[in-house]
Amino acid sequence: MTLTVAIPKGALYEESAARLRAAGIDMPEDPGRRLTVTTSDGTALLLLRPTDVPAYVEFGAADCGIVGADVLWEAEGGVCELADLGFGACRLVVAGRRSDRYHEGAPLPTFLRVATKFEKSAESFFAERDVPIQLIKLHGSVELSPLVGLADLIVDLVATGNTLREHDLVVVNEIATSTARFIVNPIRFRAKYAAITALLAKLDGEARA
Repeated sequence: MTLTVAIPKGALYEESAARLRAAGIDMPEDPGRRLTVTTSDGTALLLLRPTDVPAYVEFGAADCGIVGADVLWEAEGGVCELADLGFGACRLVVAGRRSDRYHEGAPLPTFLRVATKFEKSAESFFAERDVPIQLIKLHGSVELSPLVGLADLIVDLVATGNTLREHDLVVVNEIATSTARFIVNPIRFRAKYAAITALLAKLDGEARA
């Protein structure tokens, strides 16, 4: 039974493709601008923006997919996470200007503005600590916001931390670590149980190798 698999373009694509290739799926080295690919074994690939992967799986356009945990934190749900594939590690952090010394315990402003595209994660983190905030949603260049006075803090993903250092920002708190996850549509999982679990076993085996 053939599968339709949602694959994220961008940072997770190369390792996702390598894992699927090792699992026996004829993945293209460079998909270019293609959005769909049918491999030699009949597997259909949907090549998507990472934030779109959960929706394609949730509504059944794809049987299963690979996506970062950070995307799932912000998604509405409706998919089942079956495995942590262990690659693409990065951290979701709270960061601020080094000069503000929040990382050294300096008191936060009473009217705290936080810039991020990770709204749910930021709201949850500060609510658990009973810290009221005003969220400012940004889709890019979030590191700029403290430098120009738009926000006091940011919530963003970091891998190496180089971008923070380049803007003289420092980590104030670490919220969570994100890695690539294997997700499925619950209905398709029951209908294509053998094919999905066979693929998962190969992917999970690669993760543990």
